[in-house]
Parts: sequence; structure tokens; C-alpha cells
Amino acid sequence: MKPIRLMSGFLTVGFWTLASRILGFVREIMLLSLIGPGPVMDAFVAAFRLPNMFRRFFAEGAFNAAFVPMFSSKLEGDEDAAKFGHDALNLLALATLALTGLALVFMPTLVWATAGGFDPARFDMTVAFGRIMFPYIFFMSLSALFSGVLNATGRFAAAAAAPVLLNIFVITAMALAWATGGTIITWLIWTIPLAGVAQLTLTWRAAAHAGFALGFGLPKWTPDMAQMLRTAVPAALATGVMQINLVVGQLVASQYDSAVSWLFAADRLYQLPLGVVGIAVGIVLLPDLSRRLKAEDFEGARHAYSRATEFSMALTIPSAIALMIVPLPLVSVLFERGQTGTDDVASIAVAVSIYGLGLPAFVLQKVLQPQYFARGDTRRPFRYAVVSMAINAGIAVGLAPVVGWIAPAIATTVAGWAMLAQLYWGVRGMGDATKVDTRYRRRLPRILISAAVMGAAMWMAAVLLATALGAPYMRYVALLILITVGVVSYFGMAHVTGALRMSEIRQATHR
Repeated sequence: MKPIRLMSGFLTVGFWTLASRILGFVREIMLLSLIGPGPVMDAFVAAFRLPNMFRRFFAEGAFNAAFVPMFSSKLEGDEDAAKFGHDALNLLALATLALTGLALVFMPTLVWATAGGFDPARFDMTVAFGRIMFPYIFFMSLSALFSGVLNATGRFAAAAAAPVLLNIFVITAMALAWATGGTIITWLIWTIPLAGVAQLTLTWRAAAHAGFALGFGLPKWTPDMAQMLRTAVPAALATGVMQINLVVGQLVASQYDSAVSWLFAADRLYQLPLGVVGIAVGIVLLPDLSRRLKAEDFEGARHAYSRATEFSMALTIPSAIALMIVPLPLVSVLFERGQTGTDDVASIAVAVSIYGLGLPAFVLQKVLQPQYFARGDTRRPFRYAVVSMAINAGIAVGLAPVVGWIAPAIATTVAGWAMLAQLYWGVRGMGDATKVDTRYRRRLPRILISAAVMGAAMWMAAVLLATALGAPYMRYVALLILITVGVVSYFGMAHVTGALRMSEIRQATHR
């Protein structure tokens, strides 16, 4: 087999995801500044979450979990992967068209199910926004299929770059609306489906250049499609558990003024390391494991899994500590302006620190799930997800009368660790390919020590810079100093302890 260059893939996807997340922060900064927490933003967040939720269920979640391993195996075995991709494209197009039509008709029911605590004005706005933005799922679902084709062939750049277009379109639309005196929210909601068209165009053309010029036709029901569907149905819940947990949290938060907006802003902040590390690793690891298992390269599969876990922990643990130790300076610099005030910032920061506690669990789920999906096993992750969702719902609903709007954040974090524990329990019987190697076991304690030193350094720096962090203009410089202290202390200590070796990364990227 022609191996996928893991580290190169991690860095490629990570780079474009980082670019997307940075532009996403610019988008959220503009959104919070120009619209601000309140009824309009609550309605936008709830409406935009609907196509995103279904996209992650059916396209990036269930469909990719079933499609990518099968496509990768056919590619490895020279079994007419193009025909399989063509049939899958037509089936997915039909399914998402039907889903879009049903959603447009039953949008009030969807809004009631996901944000039932809204007052009539917010509810009606959410329904109206949702009907405009929901067709985004059709374009993004097809784009996800072409991205799967590209990832299976080891071409990660175009697929990883596609989400950047959404943020570019949205930022441009809000800037034009502000400059011309237009209604910000109107420009915003109409731009979402247009960005979906752009993303589909990019990945479609890239797949064609890679030799897979898939076109539309009448859907065909084949044994491969039946097998893919049997795999995809349980994978829908297994990969979308976080989305369901977010919806449950939104349902609880919708009973509190501005809480949906606060949790949305906090979610965007912890999604930065989750996207750059966890999602990037999952995207690259799944096709690589699928092809290695098909070729019976079990030692290579173990090496790939160990390096993916090592890479994830080396970047995730310090990120989690930073989110827990200095959330207020981060949130203040990013969001405190315009319609977003000091009280909003304090609330968002509390949620960020709680999400930070769950970040390692969220990332490791992305590393472990490919072990199941590469083997065509989506049933056990499905069962684990049911348990995790029950835990999330019980905590979110049960704690809300005690701690109020913050209950959903606590529930999401606890449920994330519960899901991870089950995934670890389930891989025990899969053989040596699911066991980390000696190098990882040796380096994990060193990563933890380096992250602890970084946390102590950042905490002391935050105490010394407390006055500057509270000043209107100096807070930007103070945060830059704080981040510099964290980066230097972590990577310096990691070099001293041997937790990280830059030479190994350079060698891996040039293999």
C-alpha cells in the first residue's frame, strides 16, 4: 500500500483548521460586537445549529464513518472505488434533498424541539432564520463526501481548506452590511447557503483533479449501499453525540436570558484546539487505519494510532490547562466590545473553564472512534453514545434548578469523559493495533509535567499582569505576554524533558 503520511496530514489539516478557527473568531467577534448577546443572536445561534447538527450527523458523522473506510478499502484493493463513490453521491444527494424539504415544512417543530424555552418573538425569528439557512446542509453534505474521497487518497489540503470559505463569506457579508448600513442579520443568514455552494465547488473540483470526477445520476440500491447504510445508521448517533448534547444544553439554556449566546461563544473558544487537534487527527487517522487493516499491516496500524494519540495529548493537555487557568483574559480580549459587556464576558469565561476540563476527553474520542469505524463497527459506539447522552441529559436538566444556565456546560464535560471511558473499555479486545507503544507511554508523563509547569507559569504571570489585563487597551499586550509565557514555558520544558522532539516532526513531514 502507499501509506498516508500521518504527521504531514495532521499538520496540513491542523493548519487549515487553525486558519478556519481564527477566521471563526473574527466572525464571532463581529457577531458579538454588531449584534451582541440577546434575542436576535439567540435566534441566529439556534437556527444555524440545526443544519450544522444534521450535517455532523449525516454527512461528516454517519456518512463519513461508513463511507471513508469502505472507499479506502476499495481504493487499497483496486475494487472500483469510483463506482462506489458515484453511487454514494447519488444516495446522499437524494437523502439530503428529502431532509431539507421536510425541515423547511416542519421548521417550527424542529425549533420547538431544540429551543423550546424561547419566547414567541425569539421563536418566530428562529423559524424564519432556519428556513433560509437550512439548505446549507445539502451543499455541505455533498462537500463532505468529496472531502472523504480526497482524504482517502491522502490529499487533505482542499478538504481542510473548504470550511475557511464559510468564514470568509460571513465576515465579508457582515462587513459590507455594516459599511452600507444594511441589516446585519439579514446579510448574515442569506450568506450561509451561498458559502455552502462555494465549499461544494472547491471540493468537487479538487476530487475531479484527483481522478474522481463523480457526477449525478439516479440512485442505485446495491449491496455496497446496503452495507454502507447499515454501518451509517448507528454511526449517526455515535459521531453526533456532542451535537445532541449541545442541543440538550441549548434547550435548557433557552430558559435563561442570553444563556444560549454565552454557551455558543464559549463553545467557539474550546472548539479551536478541538478542531485543530482532535478533528484533524480523526480525519487523517480513519483512512490510514482502514487501508492498513485491509493490508493486514497491524504493526503499522499500532504505530499510526500511537503517534496520533501522542500528537493529540502533546497539544491538547496544555490547551486545556490554559482554558481553565486564564479564561477571563482570553474572553475579554476576544469578545468584550460593542454589545458584549463585562457581565457577558464573565459568564462566557466560566463556561470556557468548564469546557476546558473536558477538552482532553473530546479530543481522545476523535482518536479512538476510528479504531471502531475502520473495522466497520459502529454499533458499540452507538450504545456508548446512548449512555453518554443519558448522562448529559440527566445532569443538564437535574442541575439547572441548582446552578442555573451553567448546567449544560457541566453536563457536556461529564458526558464527554463518560463516552471516552466506554470507548477505551471497548477497544480492549481488538488486538495489539489498539495498544499504544512504549514511546507513547514514556512520553505521556513528560507531557503532563511540561503542561503543569506551563500552567504554573501562566498563573503567576496572570497575577503579575492583573492590572494590565483589566485595562481597556493594555489588556491586548498583557494577553500577548501571557500567551508567550505559556508557549515558551511549555515547549521549553517539553524539550528539556524529551516530551517533544522537533526533529522527529520534521522527519515525519518529509518522508
